[in-house]
Amino acid sequence: MCKLFIGADPALWQSTTRSVRIVGQVTSVRLEDFFWDVLSDIAKRDGLTLGQILTRFYNESIEEGHDLDNFASFLRVCCARFLALQLTGDIPQSPQSSIRALDAESILVRERKRNSSRKAKTQNSFAQNKIVSL
Repeated sequence: MCKLFIGADPALWQSTTRSVRIVGQVTSVRLEDFFWDVLSDIAKRDGLTLGQILTRFYNESIEEGHDLDNFASFLRVCCARFLALQLTGDIPQSPQSSIRALDAESILVRERKRNSSRKAKTQNSFAQNKIVSL
């Protein structure tokens, strides 16, 4: 099972630090190259540069009241969700499909339903395993 993951190109988890300007301040963000590639793909869908998409993510998150003490972790989760939403069909896999044009509210509702269903199944399974173990 692990061979599938261990056999991957080590360059995927090599980290790169990039300097970006967000809200007029230069800061450094360190991510694995895999995540930089995904962020670049996200940006290209709406004709943005990597710097522009990072600034948008930051600004819009702050506007929503999110605390971004760990911006790199936030960006990794954005990448994971982007890929997961492609698997569910909520985000088209075609790189020509703009993310801006998607109905974000409907996608978020479907994602929340899937997540709550998954959590319920996990909790139920955990409870059953605990009973059997006793």
